[in-house]
Amino acid sequence: MTNFTKKLFASLALLGAVLCGNAVSAQDYYTNQNSSSLDEKNFRLGLSINPNIGWYRYNDDDYKSGSKMGFSYGLIADLGFAKNYYFSTGLLINSIASSVEPPASAADNAKRDLIRLQYVDVPLTVKLKSNENELGRFYGQFGFTAGFKVSGKEKLAGETKKRGIDKDDLFRLGLQLGGGAEWKLNDNLALLTGLSFNNGFTRAINNEGKPKTSFVALNLGLFF
Repeated sequence: MTNFTKKLFASLALLGAVLCGNAVSAQDYYTNQNSSSLDEKNFRLGLSINPNIGWYRYNDDDYKSGSKMGFSYGLIADLGFAKNYYFSTGLLINSIASSVEPPASAADNAKRDLIRLQYVDVPLTVKLKSNENELGRFYGQFGFTAGFKVSGKEKLAGETKKRGIDKDDLFRLGLQLGGGAEWKLNDNLALLTGLSFNNGFTRAINNEGKPKTSFVALNLGLFF
């Protein structure tokens, strides 16, 4: 173990002691030696894959948007700052898709069978967890996601090839709300299942409709 790793674990242990008012033992990462009840990890890493159903929201009601399937995948992390309270973040590749039929009056009125934007997302959320038992625990989550665009593609009606999107914006900010459960598989492994809703605040494409993106996701993952 490197000196940096030792200092990181020591800092996390000290933070847990100050915020929770309990002494954290470095020899027993799961159990508080001053209590007979189960205690959670203060820091957990995991992998997640999240199928979603996305749609675009237009300022002009004459734009007709349809929902499409997308997904995200990547690394997730929970960092405890008090008992049952966590800062939840990660690094995810997220695809949000939709179809759109512009009004006839629009300068570009071609129907799109598919519009897909892909982002590198960083969740910035607070996760509230119930006390853990032999089966696991429940959680609720609220916060923001910050996304940076890495790809934008669209497919016009009647065409087979996708093409790049003009004027797609680089940054996306969304509000995220969700909940679910962490099912305890063993002392080192937990299965994450949940649902989340993400509502985009920022414009996705700088065209006449100026759409924003939203999606509902099924959250699946493993915490180690």
